[in-house]
Amino acid sequence: MTVTEQDQAAPAELPLAGYTVAVTAARRKEELGALLDRRGARVVYAPAIRIVPLSDDTELVAATRRVLAAPVDLVVATTGVGFRGWLEAADAWDLPLVEHLTGARVLARGPKARGAIRGGGLVDAWSPESESSAEVLEHLLSGAEGPLEGRRIAVQLHGDPQPELVSGLREAGADVLTVPVYRWVLPEDVGPLQRLVAAIIGGGIDAVTFTSAPAAASLLQVAEEMGHRDAVVAALRGRVLAVAVGTVTAGPLAAAGIPSVHPERSRLGALAREVVARLPERDPVLTVGPHTLQVRGHAAVVDGRLVELAPGALAVLRELARRPGHVVARPDLVAGLPGGGDEHAVEMAVTRLRAALGAPLVETVVKRGYRLRV
Repeated sequence: MTVTEQDQAAPAELPLAGYTVAVTAARRKEELGALLDRRGARVVYAPAIRIVPLSDDTELVAATRRVLAAPVDLVVATTGVGFRGWLEAADAWDLPLVEHLTGARVLARGPKARGAIRGGGLVDAWSPESESSAEVLEHLLSGAEGPLEGRRIAVQLHGDPQPELVSGLREAGADVLTVPVYRWVLPEDVGPLQRLVAAIIGGGIDAVTFTSAPAAASLLQVAEEMGHRDAVVAALRGRVLAVAVGTVTAGPLAAAGIPSVHPERSRLGALAREVVARLPERDPVLTVGPHTLQVRGHAAVVDGRLVELAPGALAVLRELARRPGHVVARPDLVAGLPGGGDEHAVEMAVTRLRAALGAPLVETVVKRGYRLRV
């Protein structure tokens, strides 16, 4: 979409127009990006992780043989792609995994895992409404599947070692067999992630989306390696909205004291709708005389029309909108200019701002400064 087309588009049709949203997903990043782009957002791709499958790894072979060594009472499938990959790998090695698990009760953490269970010829016995490992653990500890003491439970891991789930079952006396089907590691090229860290700190990002807990942890890890963890955490606690696909994904953010929002259902479409619902509501719509004004990430919405603004003009407007109706002195506006400047630079920015807005929203208060007459 060109700037001209976007200037003419109403934000009601493009609710994310004027905002920049980062996508940290590795898998299905184009799908999520397209959902955001169709709603008007500028999308920044910065994969925070990559998946390393263990289909040829001796660790997975050894874990599978441990499962096959004796009957299994319970199986926990945490992801569809992981559980399916495990069954396919065992079949490639001529290991009778499906036959061995036929007599076990197989629990699915979510609908994708449930689909993989059924696709592999097994029967899913139960799955939590929240699609969280915490609810799986609560279900098992409640005795709903019988006593856990001495029972063999296979837990398919999905990159995260699931310490709470595994330790909780072991403390209850279960013999837990962990099956690591793949690992999450940092991407080979961390450049996009490093640029995302810089953009978050520099104010160039309005929201960051997360579809897995390892992606959230990786962003914070790279920020720490760059010496900017505190600045990134501060930005995500303030002007940058963190949007996770679910509560499990938000775990590393919560541990760092970062608030986040998430949809009721852990789906990409629901995640995009959550961004649409949460991001614009953070910026109030002001009434300035007969006009309406909303200041967004890199643009303003004037009477329902999106107006792209130069950085200096946007910085001035943002300062005025923070204190609508109050006079903002020129020195205060100078401090907000990107790259610094002087009072003459403020005057030039105001001139450009008025021309771009096309409405008399910015008032000069002689010898004092400027204000939005609200």
